[in-house]
Amino acid sequence: MRTKVPPVACVGEPRLTAGFAEFGRLDLVAHEEVHGPIGPMEPANLLRLAESMQLKGKGGAGFPFARKLTAVLESCERQDLPAVVVVNASEGEPASWKDKVLLTRAPHLILDGAALAAYALDAEEIVIGVADDGVGRDSITQALQERRMPVPTSIVTVPHRFISGEGGALVNGINGLPHIPPGTKKRSSDSGVNNLPTLLSNAETYAQLAVAARLGPYEYAALGTDDEPGTVLLTVTGAAKRPAVVECAAGTPLREILDLCEVPDSQGILMGGFHGKWITQEAADRAEVSRKGLTKVGGALGAGIILPLGTDTCPLGEAAQVVRYLAGESAGQCGPCKMGLPDLARAVDLAVSGSAPVEVVRAAAGDVKGRGACSHPDGTARFALSAMEVFAEDLRLHTTGDGCGRRVKGVMGLPGAPDANPQKLTLDWSRCDGHGLCAHVVPDFIRLDANGYPAFPSTPVPTWLREGALKAVKVCPELALRLAKAE
Repeated sequence: MRTKVPPVACVGEPRLTAGFAEFGRLDLVAHEEVHGPIGPMEPANLLRLAESMQLKGKGGAGFPFARKLTAVLESCERQDLPAVVVVNASEGEPASWKDKVLLTRAPHLILDGAALAAYALDAEEIVIGVADDGVGRDSITQALQERRMPVPTSIVTVPHRFISGEGGALVNGINGLPHIPPGTKKRSSDSGVNNLPTLLSNAETYAQLAVAARLGPYEYAALGTDDEPGTVLLTVTGAAKRPAVVECAAGTPLREILDLCEVPDSQGILMGGFHGKWITQEAADRAEVSRKGLTKVGGALGAGIILPLGTDTCPLGEAAQVVRYLAGESAGQCGPCKMGLPDLARAVDLAVSGSAPVEVVRAAAGDVKGRGACSHPDGTARFALSAMEVFAEDLRLHTTGDGCGRRVKGVMGLPGAPDANPQKLTLDWSRCDGHGLCAHVVPDFIRLDANGYPAFPSTPVPTWLREGALKAVKVCPELALRLAKAE
């Protein structure tokens, strides 16, 4: 469980992180001293501000905030119902820390933004979703005790899982349902918390709104680019010698951020998190930190995650671990997640072990893209395909059977420690009669070849398939299949 918030750094003028050096955590007195007063805004004025500053969601999808606000306003009028404002501070992605930093050190900025939205919408309540990892809840609770909010405000704890941060999953959790995305796509602006029109956005989005409300759109745009004014919060981890949450103006060269965090030479850099894309070091040297700038070099800004790999680990093995993790994080309620993601994880394992060509990965990814009840299958497919492309030379080495010569160190920040007891399947061919029972027990890892004999990758069995592999061993009538410690 995560408990320690990483250091905070800033390139250029601090906005969200203003006052951190002087005060650490900003209580209400320090907050008002640093940022100044703020008053309520009428709906038209708040809409105009959001449009002028071109505010987009900071949780990953980048949806325009003004369009969300408009949709909720129209839904409230059409249905004659009050609104609910939801702050998504659950931050389910293991590699992300930016919202935790705001919760623990600048909670009043988040509350300011939520209060602005609640006043403009004449909302019934505000709900703040935080993860159950214990980071940030005490700070935001204390902040609520230090001030008066315009409407009743509550905190809801959600499981610290990857999919729990998805908007529909958060709404479900607040409504007392399982913390998983709804099985069908529906707009929270029409029916969200308690079936009321709901404005749902990320914690940083509300904090940025609070900064802009004080500065005004023109001064806010003094930093950043014409297309993306303002600043960005980034989480830099992985191989960085000085991991940190960094605030910088949009348009800042990515190389400045990497140098600040002392990132060594990298085989590749994951941009945007586990639903993001890999880029090469050469691409990183010419990229700028913005949605447009990172897209230009094949990356993604996403939730502001930068995860570089060093040169001492197997990049494809690291990617395979993440795909297995993402398959295990599935809600398991639609075909692309329940069956497609395990199949994609198996395809990546096969490609990494040299047992199958990259076309197998492309086919498995194609089977899930655009078909899920939420964006999880698409994001996982995007991650896997990007790894196959950026690490193509390593893939060639694996295909020859020799591999890249590096062991998997487990540096991607996945929950829990790397598997301390990796195990793999072995087959005694002198005993195997091709009954095929093992493939029926664990089809996600064992398939039958053209002759009816079991085929499986030589890589360790994923932990989430270990129980199935053990059952396959037990049902083998000839005792040909074994589960042994992987060297």
